[in-house]
Amino acid sequence: MNDLLRRALADADLTESGVAARLGVDPKTVHRWVAGRVPYPRHRARIASLLGRDEGELWPHVTVRSVRIDPPAVEILDIYPHRWAVPRPVWQQLFQRAHDEIGVLAYAGLFLAEDTGILRVLADRARVGVCVRILLGDPDGTCVAERGSDEGVGESMAAKIRNALVHYRGLRALDGVEVRLHDTVLYNSMYRADDDLLINPHAYGIAASHAPVLHLRRGEDGDMASTYLESFERVWASARPIE
Repeated sequence: MNDLLRRALADADLTESGVAARLGVDPKTVHRWVAGRVPYPRHRARIASLLGRDEGELWPHVTVRSVRIDPPAVEILDIYPHRWAVPRPVWQQLFQRAHDEIGVLAYAGLFLAEDTGILRVLADRARVGVCVRILLGDPDGTCVAERGSDEGVGESMAAKIRNALVHYRGLRALDGVEVRLHDTVLYNSMYRADDDLLINPHAYGIAASHAPVLHLRRGEDGDMASTYLESFERVWASARPIE
């Protein structure tokens, strides 16, 4: 338990959910910080600023030197010419490394939902407290219908989403897992594990599986990866939870 952080929140009359809203993170992440987990450097700086404290007051065991020797941010780690060219171990290792949050934003993303090994990884991470958020297209929405028409696959796009929802049914029963449906024009699909993202840009008339994939890593607020994470949050806020 980080009593210093807990008391600072109380002195500032801030709740964990209030801090989460200010920082754009999940409330469970803030709860883990109060419970003793040390935030990433950028989060420590923002929390300290929000509370009007020095970082050293809240995390005295984290020295200035430890912050300074963090490796420099590298935004683009890899590029794959097609989504189908991303090796399966890359997907599995991406999600296995998550400690705070996993996010999926796609229309269907059926290739993940059909992968029993990936589903097992998502379930395992959820059981140890990782927040798992999955955003799929609304199969009855206008944007899915338009995407299906653009790709020349018609109603099969909606059918893929319904199929994915069936595969995710067991995962949805776990605490910390939520699936929502969106009716949004997607310019790219996103697959997130903490600060690592696989971004699959969409191309008109081309199936997502044939479009490229960029492996990004978030280094600081306002960088390339942060832009995509902000987009994810916007879609999440407008999506509807599944009953």
